[in-house]
Amino acid sequence: MKNIEIKTTQNVVLEYELADLRDRILAFFLDLIILVVGLSILSAVGFGILGFTDTAAGVYFIFLFCIFIFYSLAFEVLNNGQSLGKKALRIQVIKTAGGQATFSDYAARWVFRMIDIYFSLGGIASILVVSSAKAQRIGDIVANTAVVKLVPKMDLALRDVLAIHSRESYKPEYPQAKQLQEEDVLVIKKTLDRYRKFSNDAHEEAIHLLAERVKQVLGVENIYPDDRRFLQAILQDYVVLTR
Repeated sequence: MKNIEIKTTQNVVLEYELADLRDRILAFFLDLIILVVGLSILSAVGFGILGFTDTAAGVYFIFLFCIFIFYSLAFEVLNNGQSLGKKALRIQVIKTAGGQATFSDYAARWVFRMIDIYFSLGGIASILVVSSAKAQRIGDIVANTAVVKLVPKMDLALRDVLAIHSRESYKPEYPQAKQLQEEDVLVIKKTLDRYRKFSNDAHEEAIHLLAERVKQVLGVENIYPDDRRFLQAILQDYVVLTR
């Protein structure tokens, strides 16, 4: 599992799990299936039902070809770095230097699809995604982008699991913690990890804001002297109550 760290303009370091080759291949084939089905329907309507003349049929064919060629670029530009396949796999294109990817970034990725994917039958892209530190194909390297998972796996070290009491002997301080979604708990864990690694004012503020949000959602009060310990208690209660 590869990760990437991105520093925001507020000096907060965010850690993302990079999308692996399997996710990216599945997203590509989902997009391909969507394209084939969509173009087949449009072809049936245009050529079969409307009965275009030769000139009109040629123009319509060019229109369908443009949909096939520009599909990925259009969706990534209009849908914040996600084609329909990427959205289904919950992965997204982001800038490795932080900030919002621009049209030129998406266009650079799109141009090099011909080399990365089509001309090499996906060979170049596959080798680079597996071997590069940021799981980047040529288009990503040129555009300074990466494809990340929006919902990373929740990994716990063995020592963390062994340190948690059994459910029978454990008395949770916040039983409401089990109401949280897995995505919420991942945010708490990532925020705590970031604070431990980069203990600065920006991450301390992130801890405070997250604690306030958790208290609001669960309707609980912080019985601890600091927000960090409160979030740790919520995290441990969730793991015990839901395992």
